[in-house]
Order: sequence, then C-alpha cells, then structure tokens
Amino acid sequence: MNVKILFPVIALFLLLVMGAFFLANPSYEKSLRAKYYYETGDYKEALVLAKEAFSIDVYNRMASTVMAQSITSLKYVDYIEMAKKYMKDINSIAAHDVISDADKAKIRLICGIMLDSYIKLAPSVITDKNLVKDAAQYHDGFEKLLEKVDR
Repeated sequence: MNVKILFPVIALFLLLVMGAFFLANPSYEKSLRAKYYYETGDYKEALVLAKEAFSIDVYNRMASTVMAQSITSLKYVDYIEMAKKYMKDINSIAAHDVISDADKAKIRLICGIMLDSYIKLAPSVITDKNLVKDAAQYHDGFEKLLEKVDR
C-alpha cells in the first residue's frame, strides 16, 4: 500500500476511534455538551453538565475547564445584571431636580460596591470578550459617577 494513502487512512481511523470514545464515554459526552452550552452563552446549563461530567470522571480536563469558565462567566453575568439594576436606581435618583446628601451618599455606596465587585472578577483567555467588555464599561461608568458625586 502506498505511504501517501496509508497515512491519511490511519489518521482518519484514529479520529474515528477518538470520536467514538468521546461519544461512548458518558463523562466526555456530557463535557462536550457542556462546552456547546458554554459557547452558546448558556453558562448555567454548561455548569450543570460540566459538574455532572466531572463527578463521573475527575480526570476529565475538559469538564474541569468548562466548569471553571462557567463559574467565571456567571460571575460576570451577575456583575452586569447588578450594574444594570444599580444604574437604573441611580438614574431615577438623578432625575430629581435637587440631589440630597442622603442620595449622594447612596450613590457613593453603590459605586463603591460595584467598584469592589469588579476587582474580584478574574477574566481568563477563554472568558467571553463581550462579557469582559460590558463589565469594564460599567466599571468605568461607576468610576466616573463616583468622581462626579465626590466633587
């Protein structure tokens, strides 16, 4: 048999064996599904599946990675949701003609909470760039608000 044909046939066979292993092994099957949900932005479902896959096989690195990344991404999602809520609260306060000292203190407190929360976020190379960008934008917004209130 010709070497030019033999090498691709062996490579294809090995890929098929690896694919069958991934689909036949319940831990890796779940981790592949978890990876799919992670990539589509359903971090909660990805975390559930990755935890299940990891509990079946603690040596499943894909499950471990997806689990860790899902936790990180969920922290970003929570930060962004909290930032949206607080910005809405601050905008309703700012809609008044006069902002009282108590309202300014409330805005300072909210900004402090959000700035401290942002520091605790730890992006990685795999973290969705849009999540990181949105969180950074909110962080910058809270920094600017704090500067305006402290004047």
